[in-house]
Amino acid sequence: MSECLFCKIIAKTIPSEIVYEDDGVMAFLDVNPVNPGHVLVMPKQHYEDFMAMPEEACLPLVKIIQRVMHALTNDLGYEGVNLMQNNRPAAGQVIPHLHFHVIPRKTGDGYTHWHGQGYGNGEAAVIGAKIREAIKNI
Repeated sequence: MSECLFCKIIAKTIPSEIVYEDDGVMAFLDVNPVNPGHVLVMPKQHYEDFMAMPEEACLPLVKIIQRVMHALTNDLGYEGVNLMQNNRPAAGQVIPHLHFHVIPRKTGDGYTHWHGQGYGNGEAAVIGAKIREAIKNI
């Protein structure tokens, strides 16, 4: 897509600090990192979100995500990694091109997690049943 920021980075019309590239996947440093080494990993093919990506295309992408995670923890000295992926604006997706955030972490770095809100009486069973049924029908 000619207007997609990430497609422009993939086409190398916008510069980026690329840390990995093959025929189908690109990984580069986020320009607004949570911590130094925060990497964005994405398919070169434009998919608006993870739900739009064909199942058979997922494994090559996940392999590279895992390699980036190993590099951050084994070789750069980070203690852990958050893997984030937002789908659609309501979930915080800003650029409509599927991408994963691989965020390196150290204890006390100030990055916080979401709050939990729990379930009401019987609510988890009802929602669980709906999700199980929906998965069968996909």
